[in-house]
Amino acid sequence: MTVEESQQTRPPGRRERNRQHVHDRLYTSALELFAEQGYERTTIDQITERADVARGTFFNHFQRKEDLVTTWAEQRRDKLRAFMEHSLAREDDDVTVQLERCMAALSEFNETEHDLTRVMLTAWVKSGQPLLEEPDYAGHVFTKVISAGQDRGEIARDIDPAMAGNMLRDAYLGLLYRWTRSADAKVPLHVELRALLRIGLTGILTFDRRTRGSAGAPGDPRAAA
Repeated sequence: MTVEESQQTRPPGRRERNRQHVHDRLYTSALELFAEQGYERTTIDQITERADVARGTFFNHFQRKEDLVTTWAEQRRDKLRAFMEHSLAREDDDVTVQLERCMAALSEFNETEHDLTRVMLTAWVKSGQPLLEEPDYAGHVFTKVISAGQDRGEIARDIDPAMAGNMLRDAYLGLLYRWTRSADAKVPLHVELRALLRIGLTGILTFDRRTRGSAGAPGDPRAAA
């Protein structure tokens, strides 16, 4: 075993454990304050006061307040990755089951932290950072599931898996933003995401219209193109 490998397998010492403990306390305190009073109204002084550390300690762990939003997105991405890697290993499940499981995971992440999700999504946009971390990984997961379904003959061969995956991701993000902005949120997110997935998989045309429609056929909008 090399020195580098030994250092990687060695359990963290007291200093590393203490540093991680302070880091976690700062992060948790920040999320609590964000959920209680909003991102913009929360100051670094308030975060360090709740975490019971000196103000300068904050900058030993985060360069700026916006880094807390990035950390939140990264943790969500990691949770989704761990969940879906386990799910995708179950190759006997068809594409519908896999996509439903992914939507269910996304629903759970957001429904259990409704207020925090609303605050953090708004903070991400207002801080000038593109929605890249968790959303891009969601698009990657959708693409991977669709591509595997295509290999099994469950998805049409003329469908671009990346385009379809990105469309599902974009629809998910739009629905999520609307859901978090809703004051009453009468319909649970998981119900809306299942409906979104159903439309994505079956389309909006009736079965009869889909089977008899062809380019240039009477009544087909493509005939006028």
